[in-house]
This record gives sequence, structure tokens and C-alpha cells, in this order.
Amino acid sequence: MPAQRVPATPSRRQIVFAASAAAAVTALPSPTDATAHAAPAEVSAAATAPAAPEERPGSEPVLTPFPLSEVRLLDSPFLANMRRTCAYLLFVDIDRLLHTFRTNVGLPSTAEPCGGWEAPNVQLRGHTTGHLLSALAQAHANTGDGAYADKGRALVSALAECQQAALSAGFHRGYLSAFPESVFDQLEAGGKPWAPYYTLHKIMAGLLDQYRLSGNREALDVLLEMAAWVDTRTAPLSHERMQTVLKVEFGGMNDVLTRLYQVTGDSAHLRTAQRFDHEDLYAPLAAGRDELAGRHANTEIAKVVGAVPGYEATGDPKYLVIADTFWTTVVRHHSYAIGGNSDKELFGPPDEIVSRLSEVTCENCNSYNMLKLGRQLFLHRPQRAEYMDHYEWTLYNQMLGEQDPDSAHGFVTYYTGLWAGSERQPKGGLGAAPGSYSGDYDNFSCDHGTGLETHTKFADSIYFRSSAPQSPPALYVNLFIPSEVHWESVGVTVRQETGYPTDDRTRLTVIEGSGRFALKIRIPSWVAETGRPAGLEIDGRRTATPLKPGTYATVARLWRTGDTAELVLPRRPVWRPAPDNPQVASVSLGPLVLAGQYGDTAPATIPTIQPHTLRAADGRPTEFTAVADGREVALRPFHEVHHQRYNVYWALTPPPSRERDVARYPLQEGSGTTTADATGDFADATLAGGAVWTRDGEDTAVSFDGGGGHLVLPSGLLSGLDELTVSVRVRIDGLAASARVFDLGYHKETYLFLAATTGAGHARAALRIAGMEAEDVVDAAAPLPVGRWIHVALTLGGGTGVLYVDGAEAGRNAAMVSGPLLLGATTRNYLGRSQNTTHPYLHGAVRDFRLHNRALSATEVAQRASG
Repeated sequence: MPAQRVPATPSRRQIVFAASAAAAVTALPSPTDATAHAAPAEVSAAATAPAAPEERPGSEPVLTPFPLSEVRLLDSPFLANMRRTCAYLLFVDIDRLLHTFRTNVGLPSTAEPCGGWEAPNVQLRGHTTGHLLSALAQAHANTGDGAYADKGRALVSALAECQQAALSAGFHRGYLSAFPESVFDQLEAGGKPWAPYYTLHKIMAGLLDQYRLSGNREALDVLLEMAAWVDTRTAPLSHERMQTVLKVEFGGMNDVLTRLYQVTGDSAHLRTAQRFDHEDLYAPLAAGRDELAGRHANTEIAKVVGAVPGYEATGDPKYLVIADTFWTTVVRHHSYAIGGNSDKELFGPPDEIVSRLSEVTCENCNSYNMLKLGRQLFLHRPQRAEYMDHYEWTLYNQMLGEQDPDSAHGFVTYYTGLWAGSERQPKGGLGAAPGSYSGDYDNFSCDHGTGLETHTKFADSIYFRSSAPQSPPALYVNLFIPSEVHWESVGVTVRQETGYPTDDRTRLTVIEGSGRFALKIRIPSWVAETGRPAGLEIDGRRTATPLKPGTYATVARLWRTGDTAELVLPRRPVWRPAPDNPQVASVSLGPLVLAGQYGDTAPATIPTIQPHTLRAADGRPTEFTAVADGREVALRPFHEVHHQRYNVYWALTPPPSRERDVARYPLQEGSGTTTADATGDFADATLAGGAVWTRDGEDTAVSFDGGGGHLVLPSGLLSGLDELTVSVRVRIDGLAASARVFDLGYHKETYLFLAATTGAGHARAALRIAGMEAEDVVDAAAPLPVGRWIHVALTLGGGTGVLYVDGAEAGRNAAMVSGPLLLGATTRNYLGRSQNTTHPYLHGAVRDFRLHNRALSATEVAQRASG
């Protein structure tokens, strides 16, 4: 029941709500009888057409997708995934999903409540129903099976009944949700309830899909009521207040409302959509700045998905700039080897990848939305094949593999973890392990919902066609997935037969009709890394035109029944170094990232592989073996590895180099705010936070006051070192638990530090890479001495760490799990400060800081200490 009831006498706000909703519903004429009784394909075409649209200054896409009804998937892993998801669509009990909608407005329900994110006490309840509406519409459009349309109609009718009961339940006209309207009062008052507009967006998007893809007019009626409710709810808010509301995740409200405007031509929907333009994100993107670090990834991606339809609706180029800047930034600087992004659902600083590995990388919703965005951008900028290169890469390596192939109902994971030993495993309920698959009724996470959509729309981006009339028209072949496309306006049907990516070729055949058109086939950018050219044969004859990777090959001619085009894409394994650590890499074959199979035993850390041992398995072109950590490991395409531990990133042993100090800061300047590296290889270090020069006899040093003073060292200090010695002369003037002598790393989960003392009362050196369950530590028996200059050194190599004080061993760990090689090109390197901002600063002074590229012996350390 609702938390609040509207008085019997209508309030001014209630009257405004009712008037607005009524105006919106009458804005679009009813479909004709012909539309109402048309066959599924005819309904889709008729329902998509706008009714008397206004003149508007929009920008139409250069390319047009083929309707799902015109593309048919043939046997492949994609069709197998779709069949499993479709089985779930027909299985799931809509009454259970409708339970909280009905009880919210006082309607009776005897259904068993769902669990997970759809449980009656979970704020996000209702969102899965929106995804289900979209998935049913897509399945209906792609297969023509009326069972999906029937279930969609039943679900829409039940939602319409709930919406109609809203007024008597104390809500404003048009409100439709599984939770009370009072949640929006909390939001507008500055509270942070769990994403109420996010949930409404899913429902509204599902209703729009039901109308556009299944011709369900009742879905449009319900959607128009909801849109009017949103308009009237947000219209009284000042711009500043609305921007505050947008700090709570709101999904793609701008996207669905703009698309509703494109369908209806009613400018009220565009006006409402633009209230959801979040300036805090849009402004830096419009200026070309990457300010994504620390932001919740899927919150931001969904906001930007709405930018491209904003451009289409208004013609304002800023929207396209925002969308392209975001896509390019995320793909080039925030994405992991498989194409996904985020760690713990957050963006990190650009190019931090190995330093941000975990079991909760690559939330699958992120990639679902990134593929939407890249697809939209490509429709406007088909000259940038990069959009479809990323689409294919992420589709194969993440989205295809998110589904459990052993599940009859197509269960999916929430994250795709990339720390060594991550796994995709049997289902769990709310709060289950990160790699758990969803279930029938006990999960309903956001990724459960997007999974329903992902696996019912594989056919939507295989082919595109030119939008504007041109001679000849163009057929774009973007993805190499077994399928058929019926191009009605040209009068041809083209079949694509391929074993790609298991093999290296795809064959296109005109199986029906004839017509003059330009066939444009994507030549993936990864071909350039093979050192061999792609090949294209037309009717069995090799074309002489060079095929440039990262573009579309074009063959314009009169095509007749039986004509063929066969593309051959050469492949070889390619090692791809991570941007923050060139000594850690993934390996791919064509568009397939390869993963090591580890069964039930997780590697202790990122394994060290010997690339020269990589060998193809006999008769299995996408399977390999290699030696890693002294044992043979089987590798196969990442999307095929389920129900076991796996590894994607590998450490590569660096080539031998001469022994030397790789960096040395004597700290002898005595004045100024910078101090030089005596080797000349690194930039100056900087005195910060109140650090000052000091003298102790004839020696110059940098003094820290314990209140903020520290020394900032340049980035990249540890890159490429599989062993090292860190040494420094330090005077501790006061002990504080966790105050660092040095801290080298990226953030508070990837570091190498030395603390003068811990809460347990002893000095500690520690090494950790994000993703490790625990840090490697080297503990001394006591704190570092206070009140005098000492020489401290830490050596790491061969799985052993040793801490020395004044040349004498003070602590040892002979069972180190990780090593310095995995740290990489560290970006946050300090003397006198921790990367964890809650820790105290060092009270003392330092001089003569050195990094040596070998683990020195005890004798060598003693000699340095006495020197």
C-alpha cells in the first residue's frame, strides 16, 4: 500500500498531473484498424512510423539498421545463446514479476514474490519487467513467433491496470512502478534512494520496444501516461534542483524520452528528455576532458547513450561530440583486454588496467550500454570502422561469454572478473560470489535484465544499409555471424555462412533476387597485426584491390542469385601489453582473447608465461598450450571457458639488462621545490605539502613535519623490474602507525611500501597487486629506530623479500606470492606519505633514495649502508 494518500479534494499539483497526462495521451492518433490487425512484420513497420511529426532540425543517421524481422540467425553460438534466453522468456511467470506492481497500488496478488533485486523490500524492484518487455519484443520481431507477442501483450495489459489504479492508491495519474511515488519526494528533497528513475527508464524503454517492434498500441498509451507524469514531476524543479536529482543514477531517461519524441513528434517529450542532460558529465566531455576517474561506470554510460538521439532530434553537434569523446576515451583508455570496463563498477584513472584487476571487473551492463553507444555512433560515422571493431571484440569476448552454456534458461553473470583465478560458476542469489550466474527467480540483478536483451538482439548489428537515396545503395557487413538478411527495397536476400571466428573466412551468397548495390565488408583492424593481408574473392576470383585493416572493402556491381563474396582474414596469436605495465599482456587470436584454463585451482597471482612456448593444438585452430609458472597450461577462447578458474593477463619476463641503479635521488640541492634523478632517466621529484630542505652536519636532506609534508616521485619508477632493491636513508622523528617511509604504486590496493611501524608495533614492508586476497609482507621485530639516521633497504627477487636496517637483516619472507614485475609503471610514488589518505604522514627526514634493478645480497646491502 502507498505510504501517502492524496486528499479527496485534488491538489493543484494533482490537477496539473492529470491535465498533462491527458494532453500527452491525445497527442498521437490511434493506429488504424489495418495496423491493429496486421501480421507481426507489418505491425512493426506501421507502428514505427511517426504520427504527424513536427518539423524539427534533427540530423538523420547515415546508415539504417535492418529491422530484426529482416535478419535471421543461422546455427552458431549466438543462436544457441538466443534460444536459451528465449526459453526463459516463455518460462518466467509474469505474475510473480507483477506482484509488487499490484500490491503497490492495492490490487490483489497471490503470486509468490521474487527474490534478489525484485524482492518486495528492494528499492530497485520493477526494473526487470522493463527488460523483459524489451526482450519479448525483440524475440517476437526476430523470430515472428506470436508467443512472445502474446506474453508481451499480457504483461502490458497488467501494467496498464496497475497504472489505472494509481489514482485510487494515492498516486498521481500516469505513475507506474513497483514502489511508492513517495520515493521521488525523497529524491527531490536531496535524498539518495536507489535509482528510482533508473527503474522507470527500464519500464518505459520496454514499453517503447513493445510498441515499435510488436505494434502494441496499449504499450504506447501506458508509455505516454508515464512520460506525462515525468514531465509534470520534473517541470516545477529549478535547473539547479534538477541537476541535484541527476546525481542519483537515472539510467537512460534522456534516451527513451528522446526516442519517444522521434516516434510521436511531440516536442514535450524532447523538452523533458533534455532535463536529464547531466552537466556534471556532459560539460567536461564537450570540452574533450577525461574526468571519469571515480565515477560509477554504468551510471555515466547510460547518460551518454542518450546523447546520440539528442543529436538526431536537435541537430546540435555538441551531443555527438559528447558521445564520441566518451566512447573514444572509454575504449582507448579505460577498457580491459576483453573490451569491458570498470573495476568494482567504477572508472579508474586512464590507462590503469593491471593495477585494477579483480574478480569484479567488467560489469556486463557497462558493455551492453557501450555497444549501444558505439552502434549509434557508427550509424552517423560509418567511416570509423573502429566502432564496429570494438563492438565485435566485446561481443565475442564478454557478451557471448556472460551466459552459462549449460543453463537451459540462459543464466548470466553480473561481472566478468579478470584477476588471475576468477571464474564463472553456478548460480547464487543476492550477494553471491562475483562470478555466479543468475537464476530463475532469486537474482534479478541489472545484468540479469540486460542479459535478456543482449541475447535476443544479436541480429540487430550484423548488417546495416545506407539511409539516404544513393546510387548504388550500400549493404554494410559488420559482423561475421551465420545469418540471412532480406533487403526488401533492393529485392535480394543474402546469406552469410561462416565458421568464424573458429576459422578465418566468411562467405556471402545472394540466394534470392538481383540488384545493383555496393557490398561493404569490414576488414578488422586486428588484421594489421598479423603481417599478412586479408583476401577477398568475388565469384571465386581474387580482387586486386588492397584491403586496408580498419576500413570497409567495397564492391559495387549488379549482384545476381548465386553470386558470392568470400573474405579471408589471416590470424596469428598477438600479445597485447597492458598500458600501465608492458610486462603484463593478454594474448588474442583474431578477435578472440585466449584464456588459460586452471580447473579448480586458482593461480596464486598473475602467472608468468613463456610466449615462445605457445603452440596450437592439433586440429583445433583456436586452442593452444603454453608453459606458465613451470607447467603446461591449455588456452582457448575466453568466451568458451566456463565452470572453472581462468586467467587472461600474463606476466612476461623482461629481457636481461645491465645491473644498475635505475633511479637515484641524492636530495642534495638544498633549495627550491624540485630535486633531480642522478641517473638522468626520470623527471625531477617535487617537495610537497610543507616538505622543506634541512641540513644534518654536512648532509642535505628533505624534512617532513608529519602533517602533510612529503616528496612526490615521478611515475614509471618500477616498470619492467622482476627484482629490485629499494633503499633510503631516513631519520624517524616520531612514530605513527602506518606512516610510510616510501609508498610506490597506483592506489591503496596496488603498492609497494615501507611503514616505520604498524599498529602491532613493528616495521613492515608490503607488496600487493589489486586482486590479491592478501598482501605480501616482510615484518621486522620492532619499529624503525627513532631520533637518528639509519639506512633501510628492501630487496625483492625470486619469491623472497628481505628488509635490512643499517645493513643487518631485520625481516624476511621467503614465500612471496607476487613480485615487483607486476607493479608496472607506477603513477603515485611518494616518500613520507601513504597512498591511503587516512594514514598519517611521516615525521622525519630522508636523503639518498635509490632503486636498483637487482636484489642485492646481504653483503652488498651492508656495503651501501656503511658507505
